[in-house]
Amino acid sequence: MPAVGVTPYHGRVATLESPPGHPGAELAAERAPLGRTLEGRLLPPVRRRFLPAHFRGSMAWGWYAPLLVTAFVGIFQFWGLTYPHKITFDETYYAKDAYSLLVKHYAQSFVDSPDTNYNDSDRLINHGSTDGIFSGVPSLVVHPEVGKWMIAVGEWIFGLTPLGWRFSAAVVGTLMILVMCRLVRRLTGSTMLGCVAGLLLGFDGLHFVMSRFALLDIFLAFWLLCAAHCVVADRDWARLKLGQTLETTPIRNRWGFGPVRTLLWRPWRVAAAVCFGLACGTKWSASFVMAGLWLLMWAWDSGMRRAVGVRWSALKSLVADQLPAVFSFFAVALIVYVVSWMGFLTHAQRFEDEFGRATASEPAWGSVDDFGGHPKGPVEGALHDLDILWNYHQEVYAFHTGTYIKEATHPFQSNPGSWLVDGRPLGIDAMSGGPENVPGCPVGGDCVRQVLAIGTPALWWGGVLALFVGLGYWLARKDWRFGLPIVGVLTAWLPWFRYDERPIFFYYAVAIIPFTVIAVTLVLGKIIGSADAAPRRRMVGVLVAGTFVFLVAANFAYFYPILSDGLLTNHEWNQRMWLTHWI
Repeated sequence: MPAVGVTPYHGRVATLESPPGHPGAELAAERAPLGRTLEGRLLPPVRRRFLPAHFRGSMAWGWYAPLLVTAFVGIFQFWGLTYPHKITFDETYYAKDAYSLLVKHYAQSFVDSPDTNYNDSDRLINHGSTDGIFSGVPSLVVHPEVGKWMIAVGEWIFGLTPLGWRFSAAVVGTLMILVMCRLVRRLTGSTMLGCVAGLLLGFDGLHFVMSRFALLDIFLAFWLLCAAHCVVADRDWARLKLGQTLETTPIRNRWGFGPVRTLLWRPWRVAAAVCFGLACGTKWSASFVMAGLWLLMWAWDSGMRRAVGVRWSALKSLVADQLPAVFSFFAVALIVYVVSWMGFLTHAQRFEDEFGRATASEPAWGSVDDFGGHPKGPVEGALHDLDILWNYHQEVYAFHTGTYIKEATHPFQSNPGSWLVDGRPLGIDAMSGGPENVPGCPVGGDCVRQVLAIGTPALWWGGVLALFVGLGYWLARKDWRFGLPIVGVLTAWLPWFRYDERPIFFYYAVAIIPFTVIAVTLVLGKIIGSADAAPRRRMVGVLVAGTFVFLVAANFAYFYPILSDGLLTNHEWNQRMWLTHWI
């Protein structure tokens, strides 16, 4: 097999290793996707230039170290998981909806007292009973089913208990540490930086709290982080494949598209689509992140083709890479999303019967009139069920954007403009007073037990600076790696400004913090410097980066009591309320 760029020239063989004055060197450079620097030195071969950074490290240690970090974080994720020993905050929706999916296979409503401040089903569940908690009619739930099915796994194992409905959140929150370690290792080629990223995520208060309650957002963050990892893996895979192809088939015409057929099947892109489908099947807000990372993939594919000499690479990548993505990416994600509604689809008629008519004679949903109201055969039946699902989606969207929810208020609602700086955290549970109100409080004492969903300030405030620095590296220094956290943060954060008229909460930002941690770790890598930097430069960089990680860990330890329902005196609690908006 001839080497890359080998080109016959008047009976002799010219390669790109030939000196600049060799008669065939320029022809070889034209035919092969290589070239020379301005100083005349040869660029590395394509395959070497496209070799992912993480290939340079130890593969075994690249798994052992992240697994150790994950196990370490998992210990305090699971420690005291069952406290508070009751349904708390929005667990009243998602823990019960998950149990309904588990035992009824569709969302069924629960019994409630006419007094809106009292919930009969919560009282029964908190006392360990599941008898008589269902009302028998479908429930108009306002979020998709994936996150609730994941909660149901824990309830299937441990029953409808605090451990049962929180178990899956703790597992997923712990697994995020492993995914983070591996993703940053892939981005940087450094197992150490990967482990630093995993520790930083584990030391974040918001991630910690959301990993210990049966709410949907930790599952959303998990699938988005997995999707981001698959997107970066797809970039590595495509570049390796392109380099291998060009070793045997150099580009002959730079006005062409470059290799196309060899890049049509991209398994990591399909995996990313599956993760995005599951993320959207948890909360619709994932669709914004999906759109942003698709644009980033387009930019990366365009840069890959431009690097091997393809002209007008952005337009040609749109045709060669992104048109196939309609099927391998968007269609796959849509199929996964629709299949995730299978519990609904298998009981679709019950939902239409309950919600499909405005009055006894007037339909509210268009599906009521499908096929004359009587679909014939499995095809018409399936289309009818999908139409019911579409009408149901319109109802859910109307709830999220309608007048009712815009007029609602909540004492812990927060404006997204304050999210990146921990402006208004969420109180999930709290009790205060003497020993008669607060278990463990000494006689005559004034104590507080609280679970406050708040990000570790040192990490979040430092993260804002890291995002600005990362934006500079991305735009000015063309460091492609910073595009991932910048696009991830913007697409997980900015869309919420459109809905800031309705009550929204800081804990939605748990989907933001993984991308912030990536930005912070990449900046720490820049501070530490490359392996061939001067020893003094490296020593100072390691000292600065290590100090930041230590401050985050110490800050997390200081806030740990208000993250885990720990016992504090009123004075100790007030010392941790650094900003008035935290109270």
